[in-house]
Amino acid sequence: MSFTPHSRRGLMFVLSSPSGAGKTTISRRMLEVDSELALSISVTTRQRRSSEIDGRVYHFTTQARFDEMIRNGELQEHAKVFDHHYGTPARYVHDTLMAGTDILFDIDWQGTHQLAEKSRKDLVSVFILPPSMQELERRLRTRAQDSDEVVARRMSKAAAEISHWQEYDYVLVNDDLEETITRVMCILQAERLKRARQANLIHFIETLK
Repeated sequence: MSFTPHSRRGLMFVLSSPSGAGKTTISRRMLEVDSELALSISVTTRQRRSSEIDGRVYHFTTQARFDEMIRNGELQEHAKVFDHHYGTPARYVHDTLMAGTDILFDIDWQGTHQLAEKSRKDLVSVFILPPSMQELERRLRTRAQDSDEVVARRMSKAAAEISHWQEYDYVLVNDDLEETITRVMCILQAERLKRARQANLIHFIETLK
């Protein structure tokens, strides 16, 4: 009998950060280099931007349908962020984990808390911090996606988000993007190799006796 280390249940890998601290960029790079990682595509009630394709990054829906999904238990987690609702389809999570594929979540502390309540053993959470609040504001303004009013709202919310850092398994300061990506990938690889996640390890050990 040969040992296949990847014969295991998938894990839920969460990246959280204040807006502008780098989690989306890190997520994209992880998905580019890791074929065993799948993106969790959230359902959202916010309006689709002209550059967005439904089903690629978000599934866009109405508030009525979103409320129905909550009532029917169709969401693994959900939260309200900047006046819009976001949630993760539960069926997709279940099927993907059972297939042995890891799921990458780009969500905030509210969603992370709900995932932990439902399936803590499957969860690995990482919080990304900016090197300073001044640098965070600079990044928000440099990307030129938001108005001054929106930037001010994001900065106001950042302190509240950062206050939840102790609820995460790992905390990284993103002062160097490439180094941070390397560290996040190392965390993922180490978590995959944890004894408890290697389902066929016990059977392999038996062959060594």
